[in-house]
Amino acid sequence: MAGIGAAGALTLKAAHQFPGGKGDPRDEMVQIIAKEAKAANVDLNIQVYPGASLFKAKDQWNALIKGQLDITSFPLDYASGRVREFGATLMPGLVRNHDRAQRLNNSPFMKTIKAKIEEAGAIVLADAWLAGAVASKEGCIHKPEDIKGLKIRSAGPTFAAMWQAAGGSIVTIASNEVYNALQTGVVDATDTSTASFVSYRLYEQVKCITAPGDNALWFMYEPVLMSKKSFDRLSKEQQDVIMAASKKAEAFFDAEARRFDEKMAKTFKDHGVEVVTMTPEEYDAWIEVAKKSSYKEFAEEVPDGQKLIDEALAVK
Repeated sequence: MAGIGAAGALTLKAAHQFPGGKGDPRDEMVQIIAKEAKAANVDLNIQVYPGASLFKAKDQWNALIKGQLDITSFPLDYASGRVREFGATLMPGLVRNHDRAQRLNNSPFMKTIKAKIEEAGAIVLADAWLAGAVASKEGCIHKPEDIKGLKIRSAGPTFAAMWQAAGGSIVTIASNEVYNALQTGVVDATDTSTASFVSYRLYEQVKCITAPGDNALWFMYEPVLMSKKSFDRLSKEQQDVIMAASKKAEAFFDAEARRFDEKMAKTFKDHGVEVVTMTPEEYDAWIEVAKKSSYKEFAEEVPDGQKLIDEALAVK
């Protein structure tokens, strides 16, 4: 999708589903790369299209690998219907905290995931892990029993399997559709990243949120990706600029993702929403449900699924 501008500069299209200009760290990552690329004076511009304004959230993966879209900030699990292994990047309890997420980036687990991304036709420009939460219009979710009978939006199939095993009914929609679904009663509860909980103002629709704390069940890999076709079209100088800019974006995001958990808790408290965290015992109870549902299904249905789970759990 890269095009040549009037002055001979190459213009790349970057798109994502998150709000622009409102402090969403995923949009800011892409904006950093765009700004750095322009400042490098290598005839490279990046036009950013936030808020699913160019492609719908779940259409971005296909557009990327076909080269119709050059760059995206993308929740990788959204493509797990096409590459089943990607489901491991949104698996209950595999990450647990931000320090462990950083250690995972250079592990055999992520080497396998990144090889699958490249095989499909994209490359990772910047790693990004977001902690997430679960919130409800009905009350606080601590234990598996608390989800029973609720209609819950789930970000991906691995969490859907766990929520369902605990007695929830699953509704599948993208995060940018959750606000309306809560407002209209299509769902009673939702999981999503801490950044999305704030960016989409979900504090206006829920009574209680279970924040990540030290025992985060929910972590999702949402890297900045680039189409391999688009990357290969760039000169070596332009490629180097993109990679250097991406390193800056990744460092910014790591610091920001940690702060965002605190920001989410404060924002929800300020809007009168009850904020709780899971005790180690409550976390363990959920992991037991996940082992019998999410982990079991993933191991049975995905080639090398058990190996991926084991590789992730081996990172201490």
